[in-house]
Amino acid sequence: MSKKLYVGNLSWSSTEDDVRAAFEAYGEVTSVNLIEDRETGRPRGFGFVEMDDAGAREAIAALDGKEFGGRNIKVNEAKAREERPRW
Repeated sequence: MSKKLYVGNLSWSSTEDDVRAAFEAYGEVTSVNLIEDRETGRPRGFGFVEMDDAGAREAIAALDGKEFGGRNIKVNEAKAREERPRW
């Protein structure tokens, strides 16, 4: 079983490869998705990492609040997106 992790406060220069390398130290990473602004294509400073359960728990414990790319990142289990009305 895999867990999806939210990774926030990333520096705008962080790449998917950088994030993957940091999380692979704790377990097998299935996917990395850094979110970009729709209009400008620039990074928004957060993303999601999907990895195995045991590795996810270790990664949260080890990386939450730690320095990564010059910023202290936030790592926790991702929550389901709330349904929002479309206008």
